[in-house]
Amino acid sequence: MIAEIESSLNALKSGGILIYPTDTIWGIGCDATSEDAVARIYRIKRRAESKSLVTLVSDWEMLKTYVPFIPEGVTEFLRNATKPTTVIYADPRGIASNAISSDNTIAIRMPQNDFCVNLIRAFGKPIISTSANYSGSPSPTCFSDIDKELLAEADYIVNLSRHETQESASQIVKIDQDGQIIFIRK
Repeated sequence: MIAEIESSLNALKSGGILIYPTDTIWGIGCDATSEDAVARIYRIKRRAESKSLVTLVSDWEMLKTYVPFIPEGVTEFLRNATKPTTVIYADPRGIASNAISSDNTIAIRMPQNDFCVNLIRAFGKPIISTSANYSGSPSPTCFSDIDKELLAEADYIVNLSRHETQESASQIVKIDQDGQIIFIRK
């Protein structure tokens, strides 16, 4: 895993694009603070920039760096969640503007995957994690589901977990001003 992290870091630090396994489905990602790299993700996926992307952080401390206000109840909800969960937060800072939704929110997940957590910690910044597919196509549950043309667009493809199958993408929730949990995707 160490060699894969080093190769992934080299790609991220040079503004490159990764295809990598996550705790959910295979992702395509980049430095979440680089507008150029994020724009390239949109181009590769053939996705409108009006559609937001998921960002991964390694832990609570990194989350607090990029999200000034964490709604009450998020910590408890995430501790009790039985599946990977992405939370929509308001007013992010330090993230590429084209990774932020038009309503000034961002979807962030703390992955439960050793490779992802170690990579993000070593990188010291969040990374984009959107499904490794063309917009409108089925999400890849295993490496072999990823379109060969999309693979050719990446600067580095992680050589881990290529024979594993993941069941689904993360659930997405938003906590409203009253502390109520709203499920965007289950």
